[in-house]
Amino acid sequence: MLTLVLLALFNGVCISISRAVNGRLALSRGAFQASLCNHIVGFLFLSLLLAVGGGFNGLSLGHAPWGAYLGGVIGALFVALNSYVLPRLGTLRAALLIISGQMLAGVVIDRLRDSGAPVGAQILGVGLILLGVALARREKPLIALIHNVLKLRE
Repeated sequence: MLTLVLLALFNGVCISISRAVNGRLALSRGAFQASLCNHIVGFLFLSLLLAVGGGFNGLSLGHAPWGAYLGGVIGALFVALNSYVLPRLGTLRAALLIISGQMLAGVVIDRLRDSGAPVGAQILGVGLILLGVALARREKPLIALIHNVLKLRE
């Protein structure tokens, strides 16, 4: 389980770095060209990994239900939208808002699937992330705010 947690955390780091790199590329090329470049390079990288690892089986392509391929469309749209918003909102704000959107979608999907997960805790988690977005928008960083509060108490 620890390995899975560490892999998930590493994946979050990779996503943040990827967002920043794609956002930078979008400033000079545009969001959709940055997304296309991202996906072409990603396709080449994964093709190389599969070819070297012996996991590529071209015969299995196209055998999934058509709806399963919507993930690729949504992923491409995600990269393009992220490439557009990140340089305009900043990395922290964009990441917090994107995570909030993911959590809200997760709550809705869990409700639709009747997973039995506690809704209150999920909504509280989304609320805390939105609070983080609000705090990140402050002119003074949170640490300076805490420092001032502690200073007043002395």
